[in-house]
Amino acid sequence: MSMIARLVGALVVLAAASTAMAQAKVPAESPLEALVKSALLSFNDANLTGNYAVFHAKLSKPFRQQFSVEKLKEAFKEFNEKSIDIDIVAAMKPTYVPAPAIDSEGKLVVKGYFPTEPTRVNFNLSFIPSDGEWKLISLNVKLGPAS
Repeated sequence: MSMIARLVGALVVLAAASTAMAQAKVPAESPLEALVKSALLSFNDANLTGNYAVFHAKLSKPFRQQFSVEKLKEAFKEFNEKSIDIDIVAAMKPTYVPAPAIDSEGKLVVKGYFPTEPTRVNFNLSFIPSDGEWKLISLNVKLGPAS
């Protein structure tokens, strides 16, 4: 094997390792906020249109395998039927409780809420590294009284 081939191979391994290492820590504030909002707004679009195909395509592979488009539609039927629209979160900063963290399984766990009124948008999201980016592995969105 030539020196150049070994060097290229080593660089590929280092690049893969640095991507994995970068995803082994909680993203900085702005990218984290963008990740949360992107997930919730994609979820919101699916609920408002009743078309869960695009939302489904953005999920991590394990999430997609566990929940088909039809299962997602059924799981979030109440949001769709009541035309619950949470797009106001795009204009607000999330509050994280507790602080976002990487759990023992390597998942990025982000819990918190948007201080919407009169009803607060609460979320519990988990992401896994997939295709060089964080992708949803679980999602729980609840609406509750602002307190």
